[in-house]
Amino acid sequence: MSQQLTQNMSSKKTIRTRMAPSPTGEMHVGSMAMVLKNYAFAKKHDGQFILRVEDTDKEREIPGCIDQIMQVIHKYGLEWDEGPGKGGPFKPYLQSQRLEIYKTHVQELIEKGRAYHCFCSKERLEDLRDEQRQQKIPPKYDRHCTKLPQAEVKQKMAQGKPYVIRLRVPDHQKIIFNDLIRGEIIVESRIIDDQILLKSDGFPTYHLAVVVDDHLMKISHVMRGEEWISSTPKHVLLYQAFGWELPVFAHIPIFLNPNGKGKMSKRKGTVSAQSFLDKGYLPQALLNFFMILGWASTDQREILSLAEYIQEFDPKNLSKNSVVFDTKKLDWINGVYIRKMKKTDLKKQLQNFLPADFPHHQIDEILPLVKERLIRLTDIEDLTSFFYRPVELDKALLIKRGDQVLASQQLTEINRKLGKIKEWSAPHLEKVIRKLQTETGWHKKQFFMMLRVAVTGLTATPPLFETMAVLGKKRVQERLEQALVLVKK
Repeated sequence: MSQQLTQNMSSKKTIRTRMAPSPTGEMHVGSMAMVLKNYAFAKKHDGQFILRVEDTDKEREIPGCIDQIMQVIHKYGLEWDEGPGKGGPFKPYLQSQRLEIYKTHVQELIEKGRAYHCFCSKERLEDLRDEQRQQKIPPKYDRHCTKLPQAEVKQKMAQGKPYVIRLRVPDHQKIIFNDLIRGEIIVESRIIDDQILLKSDGFPTYHLAVVVDDHLMKISHVMRGEEWISSTPKHVLLYQAFGWELPVFAHIPIFLNPNGKGKMSKRKGTVSAQSFLDKGYLPQALLNFFMILGWASTDQREILSLAEYIQEFDPKNLSKNSVVFDTKKLDWINGVYIRKMKKTDLKKQLQNFLPADFPHHQIDEILPLVKERLIRLTDIEDLTSFFYRPVELDKALLIKRGDQVLASQQLTEINRKLGKIKEWSAPHLEKVIRKLQTETGWHKKQFFMMLRVAVTGLTATPPLFETMAVLGKKRVQERLEQALVLVKK
């Protein structure tokens, strides 16, 4: 780590991190992972985590999206210290309410000679790009308007001609910044375009707004996705143009699709943070999963509480490489969290996933039988439907490892024995059924599999006798009779 970066990290400046989503769609699961990292790092250092909404792209903004973003962050159990709904010393936290702030700062850059008015029409810029493409050179503004005399600029403005404000990128300069994960990065200014800072509608571009807001809100660490590395030199130039101290940058690798190919994107399926909750993943399990993607605790533990993660997390220990969004690992973690949950908590989490015909009066009997097999909360219907819905029996499974005569005999005798039982409990059922199998000498594996299929329609179920106890005498005997009819066909 360079000396400068070490000094930045060791300074006593308050650690302030932020997340700045745009309300143009649901929050991506990768963005939620970024919220976690910014939140954890701030909390570790007794700092503040700020939520700021970048809502300056009004054409793409989706009504109600800001509320949805805030709600999903809350659903994941995280909270911001400053931001929409909370306020703070640097309000407002919606960029659309900060337009005068951006205009004031752009004017400052113009007066310093670090920015200029550009009156080029869309047609001229398109022709310029076409010409550059034909010459096979990277599209870049040709600085045509930097040659305009100040008197002409004022005249065009007085005439009401539309314009944008561009940053004047210095020639022949090395742009240097340190990345907490990747170390020192150097970019030549000649490859940086004179980016637009203020659009013709008076709204700022992302580049201007993010730098001004991060500085004014005293953001100490800018932790964001690695896709923003190419924009960081532009931001560094803006910090330098204003004469401001740089924050510490950390560009975090993206998630790859579960197959390891390509960036995890909406084109490959639903990847919003909300969608994973809808799929039956627990928020605390998802957070745990985000924790270990590209990072490891000192003792290599994979199950971590939020408090433990906050204590250990340091962005400089993140992997430089993109990480696969391993859904098998997520399933495993989610299963661990489900099994650790108290019954009352699990029942509460399951309420939105129970089908309409689920027998709620039996949930305390059914849930313990399937809890160990739950991977996602959405599994509850498949794992329990045979308790309360008619089952479809497979004749081939009923007579597997036997024959029709044997299966018919077994079903008849089982039903006869069960008909005499007065104490319908798992222990008593087991005693009666096991005694029958032992006395008859029927093949144990064949016998019990046939019985399991007959009463559930499935070959894999919760413990057989506990299942029969919950199903009840009437339903079990009806299914045995159903199975007998099928076997005799």
